[in-house]
Amino acid sequence: MASAEVKVAFVSNHNGTTLTEVSLGSLLAPLCFLSRGLFLIVFHLGKGVIPFSWGSHLLLDFTALIMPLVLSCTALSDILHFVIMGIAVVDLVVLYLIYKNGKHPSVQGSLYSTIDRFVQSRVESNMVPFVTVFRVLVNMKTAISILAVDFSVFPRRYAKTEMYGTGVMDFGVGAYVMANALVCPEARGKDIQGSKISHVFKQLISVWPLVLLGFVRLASVKSSGYHEHVTEYGVHWNFFFTLAIVRVVASALLALFPVDASWLLALLIGGTYQVVLETTGLKSFLIHNNERTGFLQANREGIFSVVGYIAIYMAGVQVGRYLMQSRNVVKDWI
Repeated sequence: MASAEVKVAFVSNHNGTTLTEVSLGSLLAPLCFLSRGLFLIVFHLGKGVIPFSWGSHLLLDFTALIMPLVLSCTALSDILHFVIMGIAVVDLVVLYLIYKNGKHPSVQGSLYSTIDRFVQSRVESNMVPFVTVFRVLVNMKTAISILAVDFSVFPRRYAKTEMYGTGVMDFGVGAYVMANALVCPEARGKDIQGSKISHVFKQLISVWPLVLLGFVRLASVKSSGYHEHVTEYGVHWNFFFTLAIVRVVASALLALFPVDASWLLALLIGGTYQVVLETTGLKSFLIHNNERTGFLQANREGIFSVVGYIAIYMAGVQVGRYLMQSRNVVKDWI
């Protein structure tokens, strides 16, 4: 086989992993972020000077956030469950020691009174920090996976599945769309300025960076001879084009229908698409058709997958609407 064919075969024909492993792996990033926060608390209680210099801060973030995510999808992927359990145990021990060595009343049930004071404490913020953290971690994990997937150290079960199944990278693209939906103007409750048609037109103009990136990637891949897995998105399609179309179509739908009904639109779009797949020849066209003549056939995977991503985006808007509600007490957030 030619070198390009070997590389294509390396990233093709995968069946993914279990939902349990995907769900377990998704716990790693929050645990790493918790570990980073606990380290800062312990350092501060030890009379350490905060904030750090930019170099020390970068080293801390790289060690606590980046390295565990890199190792989890490379050298430590086979013992990921032990890694997560180990980090969780360490975090619990550190949290207990922080509480034990802190100032708290000597009366019976002081732990419960401490927890009660915590959940009743006020949070004065117009932002939702954990949404920002989620979006940052999704971007980091996406970058790591895209760079690592071409190397043998990256487990093949984590790569995108060919037909059926669930891989970590399948979860990743869905999470990326969800992360964008959480902070879209509709989710944040921003009113449409001007007519609905002008609003949709503005959204159409605003996605030009994604379209440009899509064409740049297309041109660079074709000109460099980089190996292509065409059954992922098609011959000419890529995820940048998907993101652009999802944003424009979702904006049009949210201009026509109430934003609070986005959950219903998500169910209708996803359910209708699934019915069409099962009751028509669309599934066979997408999976078993080997012809690549014409733009639609050449890019059928990428074009038709937009429908599913729109459903995910609409669900993300509904989640964003809920998360962006005003809450001033920790108990309300919990």
